[in-house]
Amino acid sequence: WKAMQQRGGYWLNQVRALEAVERTAPAPRPSPRPPRAARPRKLSVTEIKTLIRDPYAVYAKHSLKLRPINPLVQSPDAPVRGIVLHRIMEDFVKLVARDPARLTRDTLMQVAAEVLEEEAPWPAARAMWLARIDRIADWFIARESQRAGFSSPVAFEQGARGSYTFADLGFTLSGFADRIDQTDDGDVLIYDYKTGTPPGKKEQRLFDKQLLIEAAMVERGGFPEVGVAHVAHAAFIGLGSKPVEVPAPLEEENPQEVLAGLHALLSRYLDEGQGFTARRMVQTDAFAGNFDQLARFGEWDGTSPAKPEDLE
Repeated sequence: WKAMQQRGGYWLNQVRALEAVERTAPAPRPSPRPPRAARPRKLSVTEIKTLIRDPYAVYAKHSLKLRPINPLVQSPDAPVRGIVLHRIMEDFVKLVARDPARLTRDTLMQVAAEVLEEEAPWPAARAMWLARIDRIADWFIARESQRAGFSSPVAFEQGARGSYTFADLGFTLSGFADRIDQTDDGDVLIYDYKTGTPPGKKEQRLFDKQLLIEAAMVERGGFPEVGVAHVAHAAFIGLGSKPVEVPAPLEEENPQEVLAGLHALLSRYLDEGQGFTARRMVQTDAFAGNFDQLARFGEWDGTSPAKPEDLE
């Protein structure tokens, strides 16, 4: 009996050894500090928000040259919806610019149906997105009628590309506006379509500086399509369930201040002593970043101190 127990005990010990889990300490919150040569020298205007809120994502994309893998099967997710709705608005506004008599609800719905038929191969998504356009159509037509009274569209996305270089830093900002309008006096108006909730003025001042930067770039001649011009107005046009136009706080953030703030921010991140901290200032804990898994988020949280790491 004892011999049998001993033989059985041997095998039980083997099983316990196989099932034993070696305790691994949770990963710290990363804040890599790459050498200056490996730090980005070019960012898009929209990436400035990422640099402020989640610097690690900028490091992963530009220093490590990583990109999220595209899904095997495309689904009607938020990015696709944004692309489709942007094209609907661009096609409609271009059509109206050529023929002002087409500024009607029926024309907008016709354009929407044609674009959705071409770009959205999902019947359920097509129906939902067309219903969204139907809900905002009257509001959008009314706003376009008001805009037509004092300005005309002169550039859209592909033709509204610009850049600005901080020569002393060797750093270039690039970007494009969804739409640029211009008055008879030469003043410029910048618009950006948002399918979600547009950022408020406070958020624009602190984090989402896209329109403020684009306005500063226009006033420095960064957009060849319009040259050096005064920006009289810039706004996000929200195309959500409750359509709204949210202006940029141009009166509170003049171009010189915007560029000075950007210069200070970019200078800091060119300093080898500055780490690219993961999720440094995300808007909510529910925010899902493209590189959270790489940063091993979950083993640490928003209250965890960052651990700087010098890289070669």
